[in-house]
Amino acid sequence: MRTQNYSRKRQAIYELLMSTDTHPAADWIYNTLKPKYPDLSLGTVYRNLKVLEENHMVRSVAVVNGCERYDARMSQHSHFVCRRCGKVEDMFHKEDMSELLRCVTIAKDHDVESYNLIFYGHCSECLSAE
Repeated sequence: MRTQNYSRKRQAIYELLMSTDTHPAADWIYNTLKPKYPDLSLGTVYRNLKVLEENHMVRSVAVVNGCERYDARMSQHSHFVCRRCGKVEDMFHKEDMSELLRCVTIAKDHDVESYNLIFYGHCSECLSAE
């Protein structure tokens, strides 16, 4: 862990995020870790998520149903958010995104360092349930 002040709870939050691809919200993290850390508070989870985000170890992906969702996979990728069930999935592009980035750079004369592309719709499970 690259943060200056080591924290067992911060480490546990980070490891939990690394172990899942569900892009959980802070309350899920809190409820999952509370049995192991009885003195854990939701405020502690939010503060540590902010520290992890500031240290580029996790990122906020999207706000789904009023809850911010987090991802510890820091490689460049996009996400799909289901508007019905709220599931957030990783999307890895086979195609090269360089053309899109080149268009943005030329159109606005910006230096693009990263991007956050989110697709919204309905997941296959929700479509099957119709």
